[in-house]
Amino acid sequence: MTRIKICGLTSLQDARAAADLGAWALGMILHADSPRRCSLEEASSICDSLRRRVELCGVFVNAHLDDVVGTARELGLTMLQLHGDEGPAYCLEARRRSGARIVKAKQVSIPGDVREIERYRVDFHLLDARSRKHPGLRGGTGETFDWKLIAGRRSRIPLILSGGIDAGNAAEAIAAVQPYALDSASGTESAPGRKDHEKTAALFAAVQATEAVPAQDDLSNHPVAELT
Repeated sequence: MTRIKICGLTSLQDARAAADLGAWALGMILHADSPRRCSLEEASSICDSLRRRVELCGVFVNAHLDDVVGTARELGLTMLQLHGDEGPAYCLEARRRSGARIVKAKQVSIPGDVREIERYRVDFHLLDARSRKHPGLRGGTGETFDWKLIAGRRSRIPLILSGGIDAGNAAEAIAAVQPYALDSASGTESAPGRKDHEKTAALFAAVQATEAVPAQDDLSNHPVAELT
């Protein structure tokens, strides 16, 4: 089943609601310039309350490595999403020092962007839209990108698809890309950093509907996918 990462969380209430729906990972943006910035106090509450239920992902943008590692240890993060210009060596050192799994994010607008991220031998690749309207923003714009750019991707590293994901396009995204997980921030919000629980539930329902197997289908004809 395609997993779901709910990102841009700023409150324990919203985080619990996402976890109750079956979220695989919860993303807390710890970048000061983001409109979805999660305070360390609230991030601590989320991590303390939901530890061992979900992956706890801190999102960083061009932060000093010591700060990233220190915050990961303080909060007990299990994943670090690096959404800036961090290089491959930085990513490997962050994993070594924190013990957390690494998600390297890349904004996509041309085929070369997809090829470039293969330099990063991390735990997950996350592909997001390079905003046309807001080129300075690192994500959360609600814009999608041309998923055909991923069609030629050949990689052993699991892919998390981001960029304008919501209940209305989740099925199409899964069919087009077959990602390990979908990542949604703006697509499940009522305002930046505030989750709309109906939109969030609708996203989960849309993803679950893509996994339904008709009763008359012969399951023996479907090979079991090897999980990464």
